[in-house]
Amino acid sequence: MTEDRRPETPAEENGSVAVFVLIGRQLKLLRERAGLNQREFGALVGYGPDLISAIERGVRTPRPEFLRRADEVLQANGMFIAVIPQVEEAMTRARTRHPEWYRGYAVLEAQAVSLHDYSTMGVLGLLQTEDYARAVFTQGHPPLDEETIEKRVADRLSRQQIFDQWPPPECSFVIEQAVLERPIGGPKVQREQLQQLLRIGRRRNVQLQVMPTGRYEHPCLDNSFTLLIPKGKEQVAYMESQGYPKLISDREEVRILAARYGIIRAQALNPHESLDLIEKMLAEQ
Repeated sequence: MTEDRRPETPAEENGSVAVFVLIGRQLKLLRERAGLNQREFGALVGYGPDLISAIERGVRTPRPEFLRRADEVLQANGMFIAVIPQVEEAMTRARTRHPEWYRGYAVLEAQAVSLHDYSTMGVLGLLQTEDYARAVFTQGHPPLDEETIEKRVADRLSRQQIFDQWPPPECSFVIEQAVLERPIGGPKVQREQLQQLLRIGRRRNVQLQVMPTGRYEHPCLDNSFTLLIPKGKEQVAYMESQGYPKLISDREEVRILAARYGIIRAQALNPHESLDLIEKMLAEQ
């Protein structure tokens, strides 16, 4: 079965963003009162400074285990523990933050135990930095208003909590070299995006590969696509073309895309070679 329909208007905001923004502000206030910078606080709670920054800005979901540890480290006297039920409720409603046409896939992605993607034109949303995502939405046509842009950036970054869950999903990403060379948002944004790819590519559950532009043969001169297996369900595929989303569950169609993805991975640089190439690109900037 193939679902193919034109995007509808974004869904009504459900209040989740306000919850996360408020928690982020409280977290920042107590962290600064404790005399800790983001890196120092992150080391104490077991998170990187980038994630701490994102949580404080309300663009990443603070998971219950993080809130318990933060409450202890910052001596918040149960303030963060008290909001865990509200956070869990907001997380169950998070899918309504996405445009209506995207919700079905967003739910499956959040449940994924296996996720594989081939990107041809831009960095996959799941891997984007905040500034790269903002540049993508700002440059789109017809143009979006600033409020919509910021909401969509926050929604996109919220999807990245999939990397923080345990056990994490098995992931692989193949990115065309031209995507890495395209300076969306300018040199600074491009550099930060390459650094982000290195961080994600070094995760134990992730294999990131680059398809070199100089390949004489290519098994998919067509479109980007994603393959994923939601927990307890069969593998599905997802792709978009000029704003038209398509969620594919037909077994034969999914099998063909999975076979094609295997050939793509075989022709791409291996993960070690790919990370070396990204490091070389950063050194040459």
